[in-house]
Amino acid sequence: MSELLYTDKLSVGYGEKTVVRDIALAAKPGQVLCLIGPNGAGKSTLLKTLMGALSPTGGAVYLDGRELRAYHERELARVSSAVLTTRPEPELMTAAEVVAVGRYPYTGRLGIPTEEDRRIVRETMVKVGVSQLADADFSLLSDGQRQRVLLARALCQQPRLLILDEPTSFLDIHHKLDFLQLIRELVGGGGLAVIMSMHELELAQRFADTLLCIRDGRVDRVGSPEEVFSGSYIEQLYDIENGSYDALAGTAEAPRVEGKLRVFVIGGGGSGIPLYRKLRRLGIPFAAGVLPENDLDLPTARALAAVVITDRANETVSAEKVNEALKVLKTCEHVVCTTGFGSVNLENRRLLDCAKAHNMLVSADEFK
Repeated sequence: MSELLYTDKLSVGYGEKTVVRDIALAAKPGQVLCLIGPNGAGKSTLLKTLMGALSPTGGAVYLDGRELRAYHERELARVSSAVLTTRPEPELMTAAEVVAVGRYPYTGRLGIPTEEDRRIVRETMVKVGVSQLADADFSLLSDGQRQRVLLARALCQQPRLLILDEPTSFLDIHHKLDFLQLIRELVGGGGLAVIMSMHELELAQRFADTLLCIRDGRVDRVGSPEEVFSGSYIEQLYDIENGSYDALAGTAEAPRVEGKLRVFVIGGGGSGIPLYRKLRRLGIPFAAGVLPENDLDLPTARALAAVVITDRANETVSAEKVNEALKVLKTCEHVVCTTGFGSVNLENRRLLDCAKAHNMLVSADEFK
């Protein structure tokens, strides 16, 4: 797949100040390239340079085989368009009129749209799902509606490259998912390349084809989501010390509460996760087990529990591990059981029996 945009020893910044140097990236039609990294790392600066709003402090950007600075404004607008974080506030304009602004590269000096331009505006609004808003006052639209209208405006330029700066920042989770699914559908035809920055790591992990990680004035890593979201790399990228990030689940957790154990949680299969987080919020040190190494509870338990007793994956919980857990359980004040018992975790029933025998068993609702 040929590269629509690529850089050569690119450095970006403002004036004589370089923010990120020696950038090598490539955007291909049919794919989403996502920039991630800490606040202030230079993601927006890089995007503005890729769209021609800022001049490089070094190196060059090439778009469709030509250096970016060789393009005239209208010529560039027919190849590349952008939706930035700063949202315009046009007065007394309908959504359709805002979308129609995207036709400016084609309307000539007088800016008068042709019937062909109006047809493209209508079809683009249908594609983006905002045709019903055509006559609505843009200033009165919700954030989700505005973002889709602005996307329609950018697409009306009929670009081959679409640049998005934190496109989901102002959206609720419903509209985040809708917007990103729409982006995936747009690139699915293979003719459009997308470069965007994101702070929502779990969404970048799920919707991007390639991730470019920026840290400490340089590109720290480039790879697929599977390559980038592995091991402890995300914690290193963002210098996470006060808490943890589980790359597999795509979840961040607060730091665990240390101290004398008060609660033992018999969980498993995801059943213990809400209680783990509740106890953490309440500042209650707790233990959890016995959890197989592939149990859904385990990543959260490891992040939040002061003590976790585990056993081998794909095996029945062993009597030996339950005996280990019993020693920990007996040091606690209370026991909560969030799970049932089957063939794999049947030995864990001994933990429940011990809790009942010692009058330690309580409901999760006891903790408020």
